[in-house]
Amino acid sequence: MEWRHICVDMQRMFAEETPWHVPWMETILPQIEELAGRHAQRTVFTRFVPPEHPAALPGTWRAYYSKWWMMTGEYLPREMVNVVPCLNKLIPPARHFDKHVYSPWFDGRLHSTLCREQVSTLVISGGETDVCVMATVFGAIDLGYRTIILKDAVCSGTDQTHDASLELLGNRFSVQLELMDTEEFLASAG
Repeated sequence: MEWRHICVDMQRMFAEETPWHVPWMETILPQIEELAGRHAQRTVFTRFVPPEHPAALPGTWRAYYSKWWMMTGEYLPREMVNVVPCLNKLIPPARHFDKHVYSPWFDGRLHSTLCREQVSTLVISGGETDVCVMATVFGAIDLGYRTIILKDAVCSGTDQTHDASLELLGNRFSVQLELMDTEEFLASAG
């Protein structure tokens, strides 16, 4: 099995005190550190990168960034898009992949890279379960990857939507994805 660990948006702008702060990231960080530390060469960190100005993106993204203007490149220090320091030190051999929307599949670059590497399985961690993780999972399923969500290594801003997302994914997509604890995956990955 050729697999990659896709760690979704474990960035400073979500880990630190910003309007998008996700306090629960701290709780899942040890599991992600363990997996990424053991398998850095198989880890791809996605980074959600806001535009410089709201007008830089089309359609409803303009309204989104008009609301969240303080999170645009004009105001947010650029280093805040970096992966949290304990994970950032793994790059390289780990890689990072920048995206400007929730899904890392939108422009085809990530899928092309994984196809060249003959990857068939994706192991998903990171945040937020009900936004970027879900977009990553849906795209992985649509593209035919065996998809594993590490349920103790994903988080959200609210417990209710996190729990509902895992329930939805586990029940509705049980043929196309697996929910697993990090320790269980690491034991199977060797």
